[in-house]
Amino acid sequence: MQALILAAGKSTRTYPLTLTRPKPLLKAANKTFLEWNLDALQGIVSEAVIVVGYKQEMVRKYFGKKYKKIKIKYAVQKQQLGTGHAVMVAESLIKDKFILMMGDDIYSRGDIKNCIKHRYSILVTKVKNPQNFGVILHKNNILVDFVEKPKKFVSDLASTAFYCLDRKIFYYLKQIKKSERNELEFPDAVKMLAKNEKVYCVKSKGWKPIAYPWDLLDADISLRKNKNSIGKNSKIFGKVINSSIGNNCIINGTIKNSIIMDNTIISENSMVENSIIGENVHFDGKIKAKEHGAIISDGVDAHNATIAPGCRIWPNKKIKNKTIKKDLV
Repeated sequence: MQALILAAGKSTRTYPLTLTRPKPLLKAANKTFLEWNLDALQGIVSEAVIVVGYKQEMVRKYFGKKYKKIKIKYAVQKQQLGTGHAVMVAESLIKDKFILMMGDDIYSRGDIKNCIKHRYSILVTKVKNPQNFGVILHKNNILVDFVEKPKKFVSDLASTAFYCLDRKIFYYLKQIKKSERNELEFPDAVKMLAKNEKVYCVKSKGWKPIAYPWDLLDADISLRKNKNSIGKNSKIFGKVINSSIGNNCIINGTIKNSIIMDNTIISENSMVENSIIGENVHFDGKIKAKEHGAIISDGVDAHNATIAPGCRIWPNKKIKNKTIKKDLV
């Protein structure tokens, strides 16, 4: 069996972190989203086809042609014309039964195993705010319909955009029309499939959606189970509390409930709380926050800086002797 992983999008909602990398290469608990998903697929699929587009060379360089026991091939989506279009660009590489999953969320091995018990299935989850999701209607756990971001309540079961399918889906993809967003929407093809085949709705126990940077912090905490995750060759001279520290970092200050990416230096007497700091950053200052702290992108050089909660700092900014109270773009 194969896996088809969609990893072509630009993901503006996770700016500024995705200004310098594609979203599937963001890390939670010191592993990229794609690594978490490929690890979950070990022994289940023999080959993964990754649809790339935005900063595709970074994905190709990171994974090459093989990841552990899974062979990797690439398909290119040159224009972002919707999930349906992204699947269609990989048609020539798909043989028969396959798993379709998003490269910018994290799925669990248990959920994958439950889905592949069926020829056709969709992974779903109960949500508190169905108006923000594509929700599904079912009868006896068989898919009946999709409703995208319903204004009135119709269901609280949302699609996780994980499917088990076969090549038959391409027949329906060629029949769908562009949506109001001028995109080919993959669920439209699944709705057509569901009129002729039983598509089983499998309830998720381990899906981790990452839409915004704060979701990354939540996923990070969950995956490392509230324990510190310290990368290779990192030196800790200060305090690290319930956080992830990347590779080759030097931590002289205090880090709490945060993610510090690779090759970053946190100076003595600095404080970072509930924040994400990118790669190759030198941070000397304070980010104090009870919940959502700051998002600092790659290459930032900050000395004697105080960053207010909720601020986002774009890549390669230089800050000296300043208090930042709004986004620095």
